[in-house]
Order: sequence, then structure tokens, then C-alpha cells
Amino acid sequence: MFELLRRYRFEAAHRLTMVPSGHRCSRFHGHTYAVEITVRGPLDPKAGWVTDYATIDAVAQPLIDQLDHRDLNEIDGLGNPTSEHLARWLWDRLAPELPGLHAVTIAENPDAACTYRGTAA
Repeated sequence: MFELLRRYRFEAAHRLTMVPSGHRCSRFHGHTYAVEITVRGPLDPKAGWVTDYATIDAVAQPLIDQLDHRDLNEIDGLGNPTSEHLARWLWDRLAPELPGLHAVTIAENPDAACTYRGTAA
């Protein structure tokens, strides 16, 4: 079994709507987000890979483009855009189109990240 990792970055702003009053994240602020998409699977003996990185890009890049330089609170399904919700939002849109999707990781800064691996079977 192999795991392919494809990285993306985007800039976006948000505020968290469910934190206590006065919490610093309740104020509008921005991040340079790093996204890692992991696809897991066996090596295709004919092609010599699990999947083409271009296949991942074809599914992921349009989603990254929807998020880049946006107010995440205005994106349908991200009313409270925590890293956890953002990871699941991406997963829900990637999984139907990306066989072997194994994990989606969102980092809002170099020291804080969240990984989502879908729902348990």
C-alpha cells in the first residue's frame, strides 16, 4: 500500500461563530492555510503509480479556488469555519470524485493542524 500526498495553499479570512464572547477567534482574521490531501492505494503495475497527481489536482484545485481569498463564513456549509469543519467540507466534496482518499489535513499556521479521515465504517 502506498500513500500519495498532494499539498495546496490558499489565503482566506474567517471568524468563529461558536466561541465564547471575547474569544480572539470571534474577531474577523485571516490565515495562510495549508491543505494536504492523502490518497492511499496499491501500485498500479501498468502505470507505475497509485494515481496521477493531475487526477488529484483536477478534483482538488477547483475546491481550493472556491476558498482562496474568500470569507469562509460566506461559503455554503462553512458557517462556523473551524479547521475541523473545513477538513470535513473538503472531504465531503473530494471523496465522491477521488478514489482512495485517505486523509485531508488543514493547517491554519505552521504549528496547528487538523486531519480528517472520513467517518468510521
